[in-house]
Amino acid sequence: MTMGMNFTVQETSALYGLLAESSSDVILKTDREGFIVHASPAFERMGFRIPGSLISPNLLDIVETSHRDIVGRALSDALDGRDVGKWVEFPAVTADERQHWFEIQARALRDDEGEIYGALSIMRSIDERRQLKDQLFAATYTDPLTGLTNRAAFISMLEHMIESDMDGCLALFSIDFFRTINMKYGQSTGDEVLRVFADLLREMLRAEDIISRIGSERFAVLLPRTSTEQAQAICHRVVTTLAELRQKVGESRLAITASASIAHIGDNLDRTIERAELALFCAKAKGRNRLELEKERPVATH
Repeated sequence: MTMGMNFTVQETSALYGLLAESSSDVILKTDREGFIVHASPAFERMGFRIPGSLISPNLLDIVETSHRDIVGRALSDALDGRDVGKWVEFPAVTADERQHWFEIQARALRDDEGEIYGALSIMRSIDERRQLKDQLFAATYTDPLTGLTNRAAFISMLEHMIESDMDGCLALFSIDFFRTINMKYGQSTGDEVLRVFADLLREMLRAEDIISRIGSERFAVLLPRTSTEQAQAICHRVVTTLAELRQKVGESRLAITASASIAHIGDNLDRTIERAELALFCAKAKGRNRLELEKERPVATH
C-alpha cells in the first residue's frame, strides 16, 4: 500500500502549528510590502520583539542597514518567482542590542486565483556557523605566536594594494642574531622576543599600518598611502627605539636590535618584495641595527 501525504486544511494547520511551536527556525508571513503579518514563537525566542501597535514592523526593519538592499532584493525575487529556495545571510540587532547573524529563505504566497498576496519565509540563526568561519579564517591567516597576520595574509593584502593601485610602502624587519638568542637562551626565550617585538610594532606603528609575521624572525609592514620619506621616519623610530631599550624577556633584560628595509610598492608583487629583500640584505651586510632604503629606481629616458 502506498502511503500518501495528503492533508486536510485542518491537518495542515495543525502540522504548521506543531512545527512552528517546536522549531528553532522562525516562520514569518509578510504581505507584498514586506510587513510582518505573522511570526512564529521562535521569533521572540531569538530576541526580536513585535511592538503592540496596530502597525506591524517591516521585515527590513530588523535587518542592519548595510544588508537591507540584499534582503529586499531576495524578497522581491521570491514574490516574482525568481531564485526560489535561495538563502540570504544578514546581520540584525536584537533586543539585547548585540549583532546576530541570520539566514532567510522566502517563497511567494498565492490565493485561489493564483494572485500573489505575500511571502512565507523561514529564518534561522547562523551565529555559530559564522563564529566557526571566523575561527577558521583566523587559523588560516593569523600567526598563533604573535597574534599578527601571517605570510599568506600579507601576500593577499599586498596583492590587493597592487591591484587597486593603492600607493604606499613595504617595510621588512628582521630581529638581529635571532638564531644566537635561541641557541643561548632557549626557544621559549626566542618566542618571547618575537612577542615583545610584535607588541613594539603594534605600539609604534599607525592604526592603518598592517603588520604581519612572515617568517621565523621576520616581519613585514604594509604602509598604505605613505611616501618613502614618511615610511623612513616611521620605521627609523622603531629601529632606534628598540636599540635604546633593554627589553625584559623572562627573567632577563636583553639588548634586542633589528635590521629594516623600505621599498615603494610597485605594480608587481614579486619585484616589490625582491627590492625590499635586497635592501634588508644591505642593512645586515652594513652591520645590522639599521634601516636601508631600496636602491633608487633608474629613471627611464627617451
